[in-house]
Amino acid sequence: MSHALLLLPVLLPVLFWAAYHYHKDRHLPEPISRLALAFALGLLSAGLSKALYVALGWASLRYDALALAHGNLPGLFAYSMLAIGPVEELAKLLPFLLLLKIPEFDEPIDGIIYASFVALGYAAVENVMYLQYLTPVEAAARGFAGPVVHMLFASIWGYRIGCAHLNGAPLLPALVGGFLLAAVLHGLYDFFVLQQALNALPIAAFMILTIWIWRLRLLRRLQEKAVQRGRTS
Repeated sequence: MSHALLLLPVLLPVLFWAAYHYHKDRHLPEPISRLALAFALGLLSAGLSKALYVALGWASLRYDALALAHGNLPGLFAYSMLAIGPVEELAKLLPFLLLLKIPEFDEPIDGIIYASFVALGYAAVENVMYLQYLTPVEAAARGFAGPVVHMLFASIWGYRIGCAHLNGAPLLPALVGGFLLAAVLHGLYDFFVLQQALNALPIAAFMILTIWIWRLRLLRRLQEKAVQRGRTS
């Protein structure tokens, strides 16, 4: 099988979600070059995440999450909440801050759109790294679900930071609050998923569904406001 075919479970979901978000921002769409920049920053954020995990190893705080899941659930909970969630959300958030400088970042929905493209880049690298360990079916499932999870959590801090930036409010409270909320939810999600237990997976699915509904309603409301602004301008 060619390398291109092997990458399809990663490439196709990225293209799908990129097109989805471009459509969601259709009333005042971001330049494709800016979205590509956000995606590229997401690729770099995966490297930053790797460096942070390596630093945890140097501090003797790096653990095998799957091993913890099979024999130490309190340890898995602590590792998910104090390492996985914070490391991965921080790695995506820091490059996102660079996007606040671009002039096209001019409406609240942009915080979600740009954060989502950063998350797409991060998820693409993560999924490529996991391909060698997965069957084709598992790769396809992860290829579609991985970007969704990362985009949802990134949308939390992306929206809050974006609103603070556009309103001229101090960024630090929005940054810290958005980061902590996303990191906690990300950690909880991984804690349930890594257990691979039938009683835990529905909880993880319910979490994702709840955040997805919140995000969908928020996007719809922001779109309606964009349309209203367009009619009055």
